[in-house]
Amino acid sequence: MHILKTNGCREVSAVRGLMKHCSVSESELHAGINQSPLLLQYEAGEMSTADFFTAVKSATSFRGELNDFRNIFGDIFSEIPEMIALNDRLRAGGHRTYIFSNTNELAVNFIRNRFPFFADFDGYILSYEQRCMKPDSRIYEVVEEITRNKGDRIIYIDDREENVVSGAARGWHAIQHQEVRTTVSTLESLLGI
Repeated sequence: MHILKTNGCREVSAVRGLMKHCSVSESELHAGINQSPLLLQYEAGEMSTADFFTAVKSATSFRGELNDFRNIFGDIFSEIPEMIALNDRLRAGGHRTYIFSNTNELAVNFIRNRFPFFADFDGYILSYEQRCMKPDSRIYEVVEEITRNKGDRIIYIDDREENVVSGAARGWHAIQHQEVRTTVSTLESLLGI
């Protein structure tokens, strides 16, 4: 379910917030933590939050504490109200829903504390906990194990084409999220709701 979006303005704001504690340029900081090899290692569960923070401090000369970093680093998300409402409708209709995300511990803890709707799912398949990331087939196998479903019994929504392709290759109903109205109508058609 695609229920949060990263907001470009918030990402810029987070980088600027971190800049107050660093001695590198804004472009160096952004390159160092946004989809960088370091972040990918963290999201793949190859390093702990403490190790990630130590590496970021070393690379950026970040002078704050982990709590300072956590609050600034995590504040890049905003809700998609229509998708939250759709999740509520699905659950009210007896459908099980799951979060399946390439993410990290700092982001998930921030989201859990900030957005109450995050508790309204039947389960969570998170890359850092599974120690692999989409589009790696291993994490799709985990989804099938946890949901106890395969093939067309799974409807999968993701905004990244390579991830959708991997889901479709397993026989899932894979929807590439680009625009809320289209995603909602496609899902409604698939489920007849």
